[in-house]
Amino acid sequence: MIQATDTIRRADEVPGVGRVLVVIPTYNEADNIAVIVGRVRRAAPAVQILIADDNSPDGTGAIADALADGDAHVQVLHRQGKQGLGAAYLAGFGWARERGYQAVVEMDADGSHAPEDLPALLDAARDADVVIGSRWTRGARVLNWPLRRLLLSRGGNLYARLALGMPVSDATGGYRVYRISALDAIDLDSVTSQGYSFQVELSRLAHRAGVRIVEVPITFAERERGDSKMSPKIVAEALWRITAWGVRDRRQAVRRGLHGTATGQARWP
Repeated sequence: MIQATDTIRRADEVPGVGRVLVVIPTYNEADNIAVIVGRVRRAAPAVQILIADDNSPDGTGAIADALADGDAHVQVLHRQGKQGLGAAYLAGFGWARERGYQAVVEMDADGSHAPEDLPALLDAARDADVVIGSRWTRGARVLNWPLRRLLLSRGGNLYARLALGMPVSDATGGYRVYRISALDAIDLDSVTSQGYSFQVELSRLAHRAGVRIVEVPITFAERERGDSKMSPKIVAEALWRITAWGVRDRRQAVRRGLHGTATGQARWP
């Protein structure tokens, strides 16, 4: 059973967006969490922060509790164990919906998502349903990544864009703003993937739901402290799922086309 600090506090509102909750999943981020929370509080004082900790053995949860005790803008969701990034975000989405927030932000705890970019993402959310902090759009910068990581990310995103027919340059990017209305339009109960594939799956579902997606350039930096959660298994899962979704979408399109032909509704050039 999920336990959480459950004191309801009135948040300030971000102009044009409303009440905003920044969800920061953590697992063994004791070296980073206090730093990242401080940066968020300075960059966007109006937002609330939810630290979703998966029972980190390094004491991250206790540090999060201390931060919450000292700051009414910080709350903590204690989860039973390591359940994955996607599950943590889904729990955060549910938390935000239940408490009347209008928008949710996804942000990593390791500092790769600069909180200083958050005001630009929130500003874009005034006229969009989903805002992606993009590493691969004009004006973005990626710092301290080896060539192998650069090629893997660029190639993976190009493959996702072509396989799924999405006009999104950074479908794997995890720095995002979702309006609650956009999440309501997405079938979140069908989401089962984690890591890179979780972000791709939500991009796909948002695109299929017809919500407005915009990308904002960010500065992305490799973590300086702690261990990366990226693994070959996560990358392989993403590639497999993207391929499966692409095949499924094309089969559905073919069936719709055949049905339209049979009923006389198809249009031909």
